[in-house]
Amino acid sequence: MSTLVVTTFLTLDGVMQAPGGPDEDRSGGFEHGGWLVPYADDDMMRIVVDWMNAADGFLLGRKTYEIFAAYWPHVSGEDDPIAAKLNSSPKYVASRSLKTVEWNNSTLLAGDAAEEVGRLKERTDGELQVHGSGDLAHSLTQHGLVDEYRLWFYPVVLGTGKRLFPEGTVPTALRLVDTKTTGAGVAVHTYRPGGKPTYGSFDLES
Repeated sequence: MSTLVVTTFLTLDGVMQAPGGPDEDRSGGFEHGGWLVPYADDDMMRIVVDWMNAADGFLLGRKTYEIFAAYWPHVSGEDDPIAAKLNSSPKYVASRSLKTVEWNNSTLLAGDAAEEVGRLKERTDGELQVHGSGDLAHSLTQHGLVDEYRLWFYPVVLGTGKRLFPEGTVPTALRLVDTKTTGAGVAVHTYRPGGKPTYGSFDLES
């Protein structure tokens, strides 16, 4: 059975929209695309490459698939380890609107995303990574299918944009299992779900 890992770049206020460029995702009138780029450094790339090399497959939503498929097949794997990994690895695309997926080693999951991913986890082994794919990640969280979150927190606040954990997310306690930092000030935290939150009170007993 696969371990499902969600890896996401986030601002300090939880925005995950369009980290890599101004035109990556302008939906909702978002004007802050590319907010990650000034913080990219050798530390970041080393961690990204190490984690991606650990993947046995990638699970993508439609928008992220289209962004990746328009870029990575045109990058030589001889010079770029990320391109080499993405282009050669199995990729599973959760989408009801796409009819075909042309990128090498891609498989379309055209039914209900949660049901399809649940079956995918059962029939595959190793680490299955989700990158970006906000709507898909939210659905997987709601259905308790995420085994690990690798969250990159960048030192920037935007005040608007799509969030990984929007209003209405199922309450979940998380357990910190690893943390790293980069020279550019990015904090990279790895969490695993720890059941439902517990609650207490600091009120003085009467």
